[in-house]
Amino acid sequence: MLKNPIPKVTNKLQYRAIGIINGKFTPNENNQLNRGYLIDSKGEKIETVVLGKALSLLKKHINLEKSYFWIVYPKNKNTQNLHLQVAGIWDPYQLNDFPNDSSKTNFSKLLKELDLKDNYFSIRGELVFVNTQKKEIVIKICSALKLQNSKNKNFKLVIKGELSLELLNSFVSLDVIRDGNSLELFNYEVIEKNIPKKIKMIS
Repeated sequence: MLKNPIPKVTNKLQYRAIGIINGKFTPNENNQLNRGYLIDSKGEKIETVVLGKALSLLKKHINLEKSYFWIVYPKNKNTQNLHLQVAGIWDPYQLNDFPNDSSKTNFSKLLKELDLKDNYFSIRGELVFVNTQKKEIVIKICSALKLQNSKNKNFKLVIKGELSLELLNSFVSLDVIRDGNSLELFNYEVIEKNIPKKIKMIS
């Protein structure tokens, strides 16, 4: 069975920010693989850190000269400065025991079968700010990790795009595409309008 790099949501008000990018990972230093840059097919560089579970995959299976599809979590402070956290590597054959020869496989076609494409991000959270002049929106995402001293409990993403001011405080699901260091909205769905504070769920 073909593993989906961006799984289906498990409940209606599930927060998330996850994407898939094809590119080469270049570490800052050879002896420290967890920090560096993802360089896409156009040569664009995005500052990147590799999270623990993906780091062991990187060490065991990844040839740094080759491009891979990386499953990433996005962070940013503005629309010009994207930062990625690598959560995994999507290679249905080499890493998931899917019986086939990956050298003959068109991964873009496989992604299309899953209704995905390179540089696609699924963003789900609360619309907390709309800048009509700059055509930007801010989505608040709550982390599922209930770590006591975690700084990642919730964070905000700035996305290029337009949504109605009437949707402020609504829970929305966004289809977003990366362009350079920017995240751009191309489709959205309102999951729940003006959600009451008490019924927010995290998964």
